[in-house]
Parts: sequence; structure tokens; C-alpha cells
Amino acid sequence: MKKILIINGPNLNLLGTREKAVYGNETLEDIARKTNLEAQKLNVDVDFIQTNHEGEIIDRIHEARGKVDVIIINPGAYTHYSLAIRDAIKAVEIPAIEIHLSNIHAREEFRSHSVIAPVCVGQICGFGSISYILGLNAAAML
Repeated sequence: MKKILIINGPNLNLLGTREKAVYGNETLEDIARKTNLEAQKLNVDVDFIQTNHEGEIIDRIHEARGKVDVIIINPGAYTHYSLAIRDAIKAVEIPAIEIHLSNIHAREEFRSHSVIAPVCVGQICGFGSISYILGLNAAAML
């Protein structure tokens, strides 16, 4: 069974109450529930985590080596400047998919640049919680 690690970065724990016009009404728990249901349909094993700490994200990426087939990551604001997360993804040589709820290319200019995307096999953004389902389906096919 394919093992997929889904990492959620800073402030995603506030979904459902944070900037609803941008991120919607669903909580991260709602998204995790939908993602786990899709994982069952796809016959994949999912570990769904969230942390506000860059070092913890890096530790989880490192720990995934040899244990995980694909990483799906919503790095939140770290998307735009965390070379450390980028380097961790590149170092472990696990295929990674970057996802975002909002279309980062249609928002403020600083949000349109991702330092993470170049070390990922692809990026999915702008579909709200469906971005997670799309990412999971892509991961299952890798």
C-alpha cells in the first residue's frame, strides 16, 4: 500500500475562521476527514499532520525517508521563503506535490513565487479543499 505524508504548515490550523473569503469555511479537520475518505477509495495510507514550526516540518520530511512514497505539502507562508524546507524535500528524494487552497498566482505579488515548487513534481492551487483531493489522486498515480 502506498504511503503518503501530507504536511500542513503555519496557520492552517485556523482554517474555518481565518480569512474565509480566501480560504473558505472548512476547518483543517474537515479537510483531513475528506482526504482520509478519498485515501480509502484509492487504497493508500495517509499521515495528515499540521505544525506552525518550520523545524518540525523539516524533521518530518527527514523522517519520511525510506518510509513514505510521496509527500504532499501545503507549506503556507513558508512557500515563499523557506529554503530550508526546499532543501529538505530535495535531499530526501521523495516525490513531492505542493498544494494550496487559494490560487497563489492570483493574489499579492509576493505570494506568486514559490521556492518549494522547483523541487516538487507538481503544484496544485486554487481549488479550495479539492486541492487536497487532487493532490492525493496525483500522489496515488506516481
